[in-house]
Amino acid sequence: MVRPKTEEEIALMRENAILVSKTLAEVGKVVAPGVTTLELNRVAETYIRDHGAIPSFLGYEGFPAALCISVNDVVVHGFPSDYVLKEGDIVSVDCGTLYKGYNGDSAYTFPVGEVDAETRKLLDVTKESLYRGIEKAVDGNRIGDIGHAVQSYAESFGFSVVRELEGHGIGRQMHENPGVPNYGRPGKGPKLVSGMTICIEPMINAGVRNVYLAKNGWAVHTADHRKSAHFELTVVVRKGVPEVLSTFDFIEKPDVEF
Repeated sequence: MVRPKTEEEIALMRENAILVSKTLAEVGKVVAPGVTTLELNRVAETYIRDHGAIPSFLGYEGFPAALCISVNDVVVHGFPSDYVLKEGDIVSVDCGTLYKGYNGDSAYTFPVGEVDAETRKLLDVTKESLYRGIEKAVDGNRIGDIGHAVQSYAESFGFSVVRELEGHGIGRQMHENPGVPNYGRPGKGPKLVSGMTICIEPMINAGVRNVYLAKNGWAVHTADHRKSAHFELTVVVRKGVPEVLSTFDFIEKPDVEF
């Protein structure tokens, strides 16, 4: 059973979404060769707590950090560590907040210095596939419409869609119904209704779609160890045009006043 959110609830979720978006931008400022992923985690946790919120990933089902930080062939759920970022790496940063009883969740994959042409294409296609999926998050559509939009776009460039992981509903809980796969058939799956709040998060691999779970029980790697990209935004289903609560503008347009 999926209960649409009230406008009052959506307003609180919007506050979380902006905080998460700004946190990712703060992390992005320090992504560079020579920086450890533990330092990225420190920056995020400090920023979240300084703004009166709680890093919701920390302790979630035993997760040990404020951020999921996934480098190169790690799709999602990587641990911050002493790993030192290198020129040409990519690093997915997934961030969650708990503020005023509601959750925020967003992710962005940053290039570290200059990346090669294939990696740049993977990042661009993955992010665009997210926007294609968001366009389908309108009242009367179905979950399969979102997944099909993501899948058809990503696969048209020869990339592959991870099947074992998906987006999700969000609200008072970090993960709520419905699940939001990044593949699917148009017109299939649960119906989208105005006021539903969902996280759409394509996880797209440069090579095969197959993945495996690391021995730590969290990090998910590509089976062929080629790179994977991950972008996530929180969206409200609306009639006609979806409302996107989180934003990449703080990362991509740092000189613009919001």
